[in-house]
Amino acid sequence: MASRSVRGVLARISLVASAVVALALAGAGPAAAHTDRGVAGSNYAGRVLTISEPMPGVSVQVTEFGDSLELLNGSSVTVTVYGYSDEEYLRIGPDGVWRNANSPATYINLRRDGVTDLPPNADPRATPDWQQVSTQPEYSWHDHRTHWMSSTLPPQVAADQDSHHTVFEWQVPLAYGDAAVLVEGELTWSPPPSKALWWPVYLLIPVAGLMAGLRGRTARPLAALLTASAGAAVWHLLATPQSGLTAVDRALSLGAASLPAIVLVAVTAVGVRAAVSGKDLLAAMLSGLVGFMLLVQGLPDVDVLWGANVITGGPVAIARLSAALLIFGGVGLMAGATVAVRRFRPAVPSSSDQQQAERARTA
Repeated sequence: MASRSVRGVLARISLVASAVVALALAGAGPAAAHTDRGVAGSNYAGRVLTISEPMPGVSVQVTEFGDSLELLNGSSVTVTVYGYSDEEYLRIGPDGVWRNANSPATYINLRRDGVTDLPPNADPRATPDWQQVSTQPEYSWHDHRTHWMSSTLPPQVAADQDSHHTVFEWQVPLAYGDAAVLVEGELTWSPPPSKALWWPVYLLIPVAGLMAGLRGRTARPLAALLTASAGAAVWHLLATPQSGLTAVDRALSLGAASLPAIVLVAVTAVGVRAAVSGKDLLAAMLSGLVGFMLLVQGLPDVDVLWGANVITGGPVAIARLSAALLIFGGVGLMAGATVAVRRFRPAVPSSSDQQQAERARTA
């Protein structure tokens, strides 16, 4: 009988090891699929207000919450972007993106803070030296006209951090073929979410996971948190806008981002089924494994917890709660699973117990 218990434990360990491999392979995908170039939330937000002339097939949008501009050119007309001294900086057209190596903006825009040593050839009056940097008709760059570059808060924000503010309005000159175009927008600041409201919720989640493993008579309470956290991962995936110039690009991006969620859901289903059928040890082991992967998936989105603006196609509050379930739910599942595995592992009979059992069988 003891050997059957050992075989059962080994079978569970083998299943968990297989899940580890699957989750590790799934985690090899883009870690920041839900972020805007590494930024998941911010109190700043930029947006385009007006474009002076129509540019059919061209879209211009603010990304990274105001830190960058992105131009997608689906037309047959070349769009020229001008630098800080009205020199030609970028050409974005059907044959890709060309950047002027003699434009000071080429070097200033490489860093968010704009701090760089300009090479001798960087002269806005020099004849453009065009170098191709992409074969796709889209480009994103740090444009220092659109974001707040100081590490300190804007004066109006520092004076009143509990109100919404327009930090400044901005303009970026373009040319659509031979037509001059002016893109105008604004940078705003919003107060962060209430700490008194949200942090008790954040802290309650890992406590619930720990108590589920510590006090639960079975693994079902742990499986409930597992289900909620995995559901949050799916919602976060579906509610996150995917980048790309075409529908195919966006579908490929969604497919790459979906792989970890698909594996998480599959392992979660096995864990929940194990909990329902009374296989508490297996359910606890899988809960800890999925908890770790949820934490890994959620950490790139940690800015969502305290940022007023987040990247989501749904309500901001649900996006914030989803990120909390990924991060703090992952921590809670790992803590609860650690305790539960110790509680639910089968007892190893002592030598005296085995001798007594042997004598009972031969009596």
